[in-house]
Amino acid sequence: MPPPRLVLPPLADAAGALRRSYLRLIALSSTLRHLDQLLAVSLASGHYALDPVQTTALLLRYASLRAPPAHLLRLFGAFPRPDRFLRNALLRSLPSFRPHLIFPSPDSFSFAFAATALSSSCSRGDAAPPSTAASARSLHALAVVAGYATDTFVASALAKLYFKLSRVDDARRVFDAVTSPDTVLWNTLLAGLSGSEALEAFVRMVDADSVRPDATTLASVLPAAVEVADIWTGKCVHGFGVKCGLTDHGHVVTGLISLYAKYGDMECARRLFYRMGEPDLVAYNALISGYSVNGMVESSVELFKELSASGWRPNSSTLVAVIPVYSPFGHEMLARCLHALVVKYRFDADALVSTSLTTVYCRLNDMESARSIFDTMPEKTMESWNAMISGYAQNGLTEMAVALFQQMQALNVQPNPITISSTLSACAQLGALSMGKWVHKIIAEENLELNVYVMTALIDMYAKCGSIAEARSIFDRMDNKNVVSWNAMISGYGLHGQGAEALKLFKYMLDAHILPTSSTFLSVLYACSHGGLVEEGWEAFHVMTNEYRISPGIEHCTCMVDLLGRAGKLQEAFELISEFPKSAVGPGVWGALLGACMVHKDSDLAKLASEKLFELDPANTGYYVLLSNLYTSKKHYSEAALVRQEAKSRNLVKTPGCTLIEIGDKPHVFMAGDRIHPQSEAIYSYLEELTAKMVEAGYRPVTEVALYDVEEEEKEHMVKVHSEKLAIAFGLLSTEPGTEIRIIKNLRVCLDCHDATKYISKVTQRLIVVRDASRFHHFRDGVCSCGDYW
Repeated sequence: MPPPRLVLPPLADAAGALRRSYLRLIALSSTLRHLDQLLAVSLASGHYALDPVQTTALLLRYASLRAPPAHLLRLFGAFPRPDRFLRNALLRSLPSFRPHLIFPSPDSFSFAFAATALSSSCSRGDAAPPSTAASARSLHALAVVAGYATDTFVASALAKLYFKLSRVDDARRVFDAVTSPDTVLWNTLLAGLSGSEALEAFVRMVDADSVRPDATTLASVLPAAVEVADIWTGKCVHGFGVKCGLTDHGHVVTGLISLYAKYGDMECARRLFYRMGEPDLVAYNALISGYSVNGMVESSVELFKELSASGWRPNSSTLVAVIPVYSPFGHEMLARCLHALVVKYRFDADALVSTSLTTVYCRLNDMESARSIFDTMPEKTMESWNAMISGYAQNGLTEMAVALFQQMQALNVQPNPITISSTLSACAQLGALSMGKWVHKIIAEENLELNVYVMTALIDMYAKCGSIAEARSIFDRMDNKNVVSWNAMISGYGLHGQGAEALKLFKYMLDAHILPTSSTFLSVLYACSHGGLVEEGWEAFHVMTNEYRISPGIEHCTCMVDLLGRAGKLQEAFELISEFPKSAVGPGVWGALLGACMVHKDSDLAKLASEKLFELDPANTGYYVLLSNLYTSKKHYSEAALVRQEAKSRNLVKTPGCTLIEIGDKPHVFMAGDRIHPQSEAIYSYLEELTAKMVEAGYRPVTEVALYDVEEEEKEHMVKVHSEKLAIAFGLLSTEPGTEIRIIKNLRVCLDCHDATKYISKVTQRLIVVRDASRFHHFRDGVCSCGDYW
């Protein structure tokens, strides 16, 4: 007799069929409206309150279609007896943490899902709000109380959440609380840490020998090997992967391609790529990016074409990789073609792609195109703000950089260290001390990270804005100084003519076992040049070339010629030029020699230097002005006229001199003979009184470089209304007695203004700080800090 068959009651079978129908329709729903219709049918039939499986599926589908959290909570609240699965589904779907939903019967999934949901919510924007960090701590505390904090599943989710919130120490504490971390938890730690910390953790994982690394482990640690940029460390990681049989996985090979590309070994990266057989899009992107980073733009473009021919559709990462951000010069047409392709593929709304285009246009000095892309970005990331601000700063549009930073502040977008460093660089170029102090105040008020780059930018800003003491104070407070920090401080002393202090600091740097760079020696030579320290400059130059084997560049050679020329050793400077490598002799070198000829009135050598300059840089007006002034000072008026006529025939226009002074937080700019300022009448009247006092003290106008075909009295009037004097007079009128006066001149201060400022400081008993195109001058009691050596 055959065994009896199990026959389900008709009612149960009908309920099962109905559930399957609902679940299928839920899975097929592609809009919130579809789900609303299903929910309405379920409620009308009374089925909704009976089936937790259907309700759970419905809630998860609503969440995947981005339904508002309030709607999810209403769905949950309408179910009379929610089980643990439904509760966990809600925890997994809410972007914010609600502690009461964890209980009464949590399990490991409850805490892990809640942590994952919080992690996903803070990855959607640039920065997580403070409430997310507070929710993370609350969730962690509840997990500890409930005894689930040491569960590896929960710990992995909590650690990942803390890493997303940049709370690395909290993530470490979560990891350390687990006595036997599994591979997943180790991988979470490795993916969250960066650089050397991740590599140290990887070594601990291998040494522990309690878990077996997998392909994800290697894929997590390879970016850290890329970051430390140590090829031997990278090869060790690669060797370990080969030994464990982990290097056949696609995402590991992609990581290795990025690793070798970082080290510039593109041949090895290329071999790894073609050994894959059927590389995926991520692998293509990695190799394209490697070619671009290493300046192999043509190879990058060829691989991009190969990708398109193989049937893959480029994604946003592909376009970011192929845009020639690292080698833009000579590839402007390529950048514009890729821009058109971005628009065609509708990636122009992608923040990463738009930021790459903004950056490449900034580097090509096409600021109009860069700003156009930036303005049309639907969502501006921190990287996009930084690209635009640094682009303005690097192209000399300092006012635009500062204005964009102010706009960023007005929109309550919190800057990061890169933003701050770029803005401080703009303030330094502009000489805007009040603006720089305002940025410094923002750093303090918003508790921004004071890393080495921000601190170095502050040193540079204060030094270039005239506050060398404040720059040194910040330098001394730095715990971790890198070579750039030392360079900035040494350069600052050179800018202020304090050569001895610069050399002393250079010695401290060497004693601290900081390896000097090419930029270090440039700063030292610059300081020696402006301090008249010829022997010390020669010694530094020999140390650079002989001990550190650093080949002199154009800037080093220019400094050496300037150093010798200022000291009157013109012939020695001229002979030194012939000893330099040809690649190191440019317009700057001959310009330094011409400037020295102007100081020491050597018209013969000046003529030779100017001939070289007119050949190398015929569009530079400054060289014509220098030679013309030299001829005029020696009363060779016909030669001076010929030089000016030559400049005129080339349609060259002399850069107009202007001087900026800040009164309070407001900048005031003066031109020579300026009468536009609303207080012009008072300024000129005060300048007359001031000049009379200066003459009584012994001042005599220096008119030797004024136009020769006017009367001496007219020459005196011409130099009297130079922009420096107008700015200083306005500063004296607008400030209390004893207040320091600071001005910034866009050109080198002329001999008469330099002499006049000494007398002004004496008769007014004021400290006057002048920053010109070359250096700082501190005038006090009739004496300038440069010792009339500039």
